[in-house]
Amino acid sequence: MKTILNILFFVPILLVAQTQSPKDFHGYELGEKFTRHHQVVDYYTHLSENSGKVTLLEYGKTYEDRPLLLVFVSSEKNLENLENIRLDNLRRAGIEEGSPTTNIPIIWLSYNVHGNESSSTEASMATIYELIREDSDKSDWLENAVIVIDPCINPDGRDRYVNFFWQYGSQPYNPNPNAMEHNEPWPGGRPNHYLFDLNRDWAWQTQIETKSRIKVYNQWLPQIHVDFHEQGINSPYYFAPAAQPYHELITEFQRNFQTEIGRNHAKYFDENNWFYFTKQFFDLLYPSYGDTYPTYNGAIGMTYEQAGHGRAGLGIIKQEGDTLTLKDRIAHHYTTGLSTIEIAVDHSDRLLDNFGKFFGDNSSLKYKTFVLKYDGNEDKFSALKSWLDDQGIEYGKASGRLKGYDYESGRMADFSISSNDLVISMDQPKASLAHILFEPKTKLVDSVTYDITAWGVPYAYGIQAYASSQAVDIASSSSAPANSMDVPDKAYAFISKWNSMDDARFLAALLKADVKVRFTEKPMNYKGESFNRGSLIIAKRDNKQMSNFEERIVKIANANERSLSVIQTGFMDAGPDIGSSDVRFLKKPKIALLGYEGTSSLAFGATWHFMEQELEYPVSILGSDYFNRVDLSEYNVLIMQSGWYSSFGEKEMEKMMDWVSAGGKLIAVEGALNKLKDSDYSSLSTYVDDDAKNEAKKEKEERKEAARLVPYEEQEREFIKGFAPGAIYKVKMDNTHPLAFGYGDTYYTLKTGSKIAAYLDGNNVGVITDKDDLMSGFAGQYAKVDMAETLVFGVENKERGQIVHIVDNPLFRSFWQNGKLLMVNAMFFVGQ
Repeated sequence: MKTILNILFFVPILLVAQTQSPKDFHGYELGEKFTRHHQVVDYYTHLSENSGKVTLLEYGKTYEDRPLLLVFVSSEKNLENLENIRLDNLRRAGIEEGSPTTNIPIIWLSYNVHGNESSSTEASMATIYELIREDSDKSDWLENAVIVIDPCINPDGRDRYVNFFWQYGSQPYNPNPNAMEHNEPWPGGRPNHYLFDLNRDWAWQTQIETKSRIKVYNQWLPQIHVDFHEQGINSPYYFAPAAQPYHELITEFQRNFQTEIGRNHAKYFDENNWFYFTKQFFDLLYPSYGDTYPTYNGAIGMTYEQAGHGRAGLGIIKQEGDTLTLKDRIAHHYTTGLSTIEIAVDHSDRLLDNFGKFFGDNSSLKYKTFVLKYDGNEDKFSALKSWLDDQGIEYGKASGRLKGYDYESGRMADFSISSNDLVISMDQPKASLAHILFEPKTKLVDSVTYDITAWGVPYAYGIQAYASSQAVDIASSSSAPANSMDVPDKAYAFISKWNSMDDARFLAALLKADVKVRFTEKPMNYKGESFNRGSLIIAKRDNKQMSNFEERIVKIANANERSLSVIQTGFMDAGPDIGSSDVRFLKKPKIALLGYEGTSSLAFGATWHFMEQELEYPVSILGSDYFNRVDLSEYNVLIMQSGWYSSFGEKEMEKMMDWVSAGGKLIAVEGALNKLKDSDYSSLSTYVDDDAKNEAKKEKEERKEAARLVPYEEQEREFIKGFAPGAIYKVKMDNTHPLAFGYGDTYYTLKTGSKIAAYLDGNNVGVITDKDDLMSGFAGQYAKVDMAETLVFGVENKERGQIVHIVDNPLFRSFWQNGKLLMVNAMFFVGQ
């Protein structure tokens, strides 16, 4: 390996003139400076234009319009036959028909998913040049493999970090950890434009970078996928094998081959006296990582973690006094990248054979069929089908009577499949992935995990479902195209139902077009058609200034694929009439969102993305650092996303509460509730009364006493007794309250910690009533007790205004689809 390492920064004398090394092209040795993204793009473009071993594909653009690239590296012969190699790989997986005629494995290396874990993009340039330079001893590898390189998954985040360092880094660099260059400002370079962690988005595909990448990934399905990361500056290098828990569907071969790769890395690291560790911290369970998602798609999926992260800069002094440089970090990633390719090529026949077996035998799967019951909400099912299509998971229709696990009751039950139900059979290539995403309870061999422990798709979409061990025959299913609505000759009003995000986008479109809207707080009926609470009423009288009223409303409805009911009278057959006080005029929300220091960048970003990309409704972002200078009277809704708000003292909170009392609406989410809880600003409390507080205090002391004699090595497990890392709970909903319009009487919430609050003095709209309401995932024994009889969603009046309390963030990572309408209700309906 020392020979490989020496080549890393060596410029050969006899270079082919048209293919330059990174040093020759950029004018500096890798590691001396950070390379901005456009320079990385230029270098890969140069290689593709001047080397017959490189093919470049632009597979998308970021939100900030930076290109997303894939680079295919192989022999000229293989690149000429690239499409057939790709199709042969899908034939092995059973996705394409026929038998493969080639025997070429695909090795996919992904760099810089976290923007401030910046050494990996630099390492990618060193790696590709080593693979293609004329006098490289790696040329045989290219005859026997296709290497796919994504040099930067997150260009927007990377440039945020690199530009920061160029602006504030000393010249020469200052290795003192206290120097400004080692302390990024909020929000840091880790996330993308909308401040999402792209490494948690592989399965959910909420971000444009992920959507674009997975579309291409599913066209290739590599045998190996490596995700290059960085961790704390004092950590040794981490590589496979991963830590427990492994998901039970990960095959023995996948486990063992990880170990083989790890041993190969260790050989080179040992030669260079580099520290490393394996089998610790980074498990293989949560399905939306850059190691697990590929693993559940048949690959050997792995995370490699180099010390550095956003603190390391060009060089930083570590705890033992050594200086960790960018050159060191590049060398380590370069080494594991080449070592991965080496062992994959040496064992290509085993890789390809076991890859085919992964997709070919689904007999061990516990469930054979997942049935999602159609409840008339076509929008939910359309959204789910679209997501399934993105995954490459097949679905269809079936009939019959089965026995299976009922997601709603948590028990086995008999059920019938109706003609409109959505049925997913495990008799398909993507069966393992589908099973993992839909399984009602994930088996945990170790409760200490790196991420959430439950993600059941039926819960996330709010769809009643069954998981059955019985198989059924599936007929193909296709969605009917949306029908355009004709313009009526005359309308007293239009009514639109309210039960999905598609309805919410329609409302947003109406308000942006200055259309005046009402909504009903009670069910109504007109000519046999029922309209539940929250249904929108667009009355001609309210919009009398609008010429061509009918035509304009229908145009907006068709643009949003909404079919409206036309009514010719304000007299309803049942329920409130259009002029009733139960039909509320909807005052157009003027919404502000708090951001910057003191807010969780991820929670803030999820809300920002939701407003702009999903709801498509304007929002003003207010910085916490200048909050005191803002005239809040310009807004009637303020969202205070999760955070710690350390700069928000008594002056800021009193200003906010005065605004609420004057008629404003504050929506406080998760951590933001700590500024309200047990204070004079709100009735929100950790405990219902003094007796409950005293009982909890006594319980806390007893737990503390029990923990005193816990051995040191078991203290982490003692801690998680009071923690719920991504557990799904059943919530009882008061769907007569505007916050819950569009929902039934049950909702499923995702708990991501140990946050609890007692019932409010006001409206307790969503509550957990019992410790047995845990439906899926892990919750510690103390957490189960603490969660009983607690608030999830509530509203309290404060003079003329309202505070909406949201204990569990429904916008968490943007994949909990069934929670999004609740946020819209909070912004648009509550307090009207």
